[in-house]
Amino acid sequence: MSGQLYIVATPIGNLGDISERAIEILKQVDLIAAEDTRHSNTLLQRFGINTKIRAYHEHNEEKVTQQLIQQIQAGESIALISDAGTPLINDPGYKLVVAAHDNNIQVVPIPGPSAIITALSASGLPTNKFIYEGYLPAKSEARKTRLNELRNESRTLVFYEAPHRIVESVKIMQEIFGEERRVTIARELTKQFEQIVRDKLSVINEKLESEEIKHKGEFVVIVEGAQEVSISDEEVLRINQILAEKLSPKDAAKLTAKITGKKKNEVYQLALNSEDNNN
Repeated sequence: MSGQLYIVATPIGNLGDISERAIEILKQVDLIAAEDTRHSNTLLQRFGINTKIRAYHEHNEEKVTQQLIQQIQAGESIALISDAGTPLINDPGYKLVVAAHDNNIQVVPIPGPSAIITALSASGLPTNKFIYEGYLPAKSEARKTRLNELRNESRTLVFYEAPHRIVESVKIMQEIFGEERRVTIARELTKQFEQIVRDKLSVINEKLESEEIKHKGEFVVIVEGAQEVSISDEEVLRINQILAEKLSPKDAAKLTAKITGKKKNEVYQLALNSEDNNN
């Protein structure tokens, strides 16, 4: 009988945030697969966890994944942990979870801290709809390109950022999203020098430049989404009629949908209804 694969969330800073269930599972499993064994040993020693530990990171996951799957198939249970927080969120583990499902191995999540959700909950920005973008590209031009693509995104935007890039990233955000767009910077979450600051991009930019917001630790950057622009049916029809003078009804509806954000079928139906009303 095969064992199980546990995906165990660990603290993102304050060790007191680990759950009783996480401690129990880490003590019971046959092996812990950890992103950085030296880092994780501090946590394990703190809670008297003596389970065997093995390194599992981006440089060896291709090779080690199949070995871990074979161990589970042989009856062992394995817990996957990352350096901090919930595994697989910007951390190795995806290939292992995929392989487990492909081999009909039970995958058991042990929930707990996540920097994304922790920051969102305290951000003072809308949380009903958001998208997680991870780290922006390292090169400035690529960063500008990606942020330009997100300029009109109406959902709250969540990014991770490194301390040596935080100033430049926020400057580019201000340039692309505008000075008035609200942003929350969450730094060193749950640690002694935790800092959560919410303001307009222009003000946050000043606070970073003056180092009122320190350039240390891991950053979660949460940006308010763009204001949704509501286009009336009359305006949609006007655009569609202009395009229909040069294009087929199908192509006109398709292009109108792209311009207005409406669904193509919606536009097509509006045009049909308008024609019926005019006949």
